[in-house]
Amino acid sequence: MSKGLLIVVSGPSGAGKGTVCSALLAKQADIKLSISATTRAPRNMEKPGVSYHYFTKEEFIEQIGDDGFLEYAEVYGNYYGTPKKFVLDALEAGNDVLLEIDIQGALKIKETYPDGVFVFILPPTLKELQKRITSRGTETEESLKKRLGAALEEIELAFEYEYCIVNDEVDAAVEEMEAVVKAERCLIKRNHERIHNYREEEFYVEA
Repeated sequence: MSKGLLIVVSGPSGAGKGTVCSALLAKQADIKLSISATTRAPRNMEKPGVSYHYFTKEEFIEQIGDDGFLEYAEVYGNYYGTPKKFVLDALEAGNDVLLEIDIQGALKIKETYPDGVFVFILPPTLKELQKRITSRGTETEESLKKRLGAALEEIELAFEYEYCIVNDEVDAAVEEMEAVVKAERCLIKRNHERIHNYREEEFYVEA
C-alpha cells in the first residue's frame, strides 16, 4: 500500500486558506484533516476534537518531551502544535492528510517531512487582501498596516513551497487544489510499489 499525501497549506491572513481547505474537504471526503493542539481556552462555538485538541500547558509540555508533535510553537503565551501520531498513522494507512497551518509551522514540517506537498495560498492582489481584512471590522489603521506588512514578508516565503494558488474565486482555487493532489498521486516516486508489482505478475503468451 502506498503512503498517503501530507498536504500542507499556508498563506497570509486574509488569503482565504481556511475557506479553500474547507471546500476541498467537502469535495474530497477521503482527505483527513489534521486537527491542531493548543493550550488556549476554547472560544465561543469551538468544540474539542473538532476545532482543536485542548491541552493544559503541563500536558502540552509533556507531549513535547515525548516527541509528540510534528511542529509546535508558543504564541502570545499559548502553545500550538500538530499532533504527530494521528498524521503518521493516517499516512501509513494510505490516507491523505491536510494540514492548514501557519508558515512557520509549515517550514518546520518541511525540514522533517520534505516529501509533503506544500501549497501557498495567495490573495489576488494586496488591495483585495486589504479589503478582506478590513471587512472583518476588527482592525485599527495601525494594526491593518502591521498585518499588510507581515503579509508582504510572508508572501516572500512562498518560494519555499512547491505550489501557489491564487484565491480569487473559491471554486476555481479548489479545482486547482484538486489538480495538485491528483498530479502528486501520479508521481513516479509515489508509485514504486505499484510499478514493482508488474515484475512479479505472471503472464502467458499463447503459442
